[in-house]
Amino acid sequence: MNNRIRMVARIIVMLTGIGFIAIGVNRGEMVIVLRKAIMVCLECIGLG
Repeated sequence: MNNRIRMVARIIVMLTGIGFIAIGVNRGEMVIVLRKAIMVCLECIGLG
């Protein structure tokens, strides 16, 4: 029974994460995160 509860909890957490990722992509936040990541990388290298 304990393994079954853990499995259900893992599935719920995974589905929640996938849902939040889908919401973020739908809102266009993927582009914002990518833009910020590029700026951080360029600043670390010293090109920005």
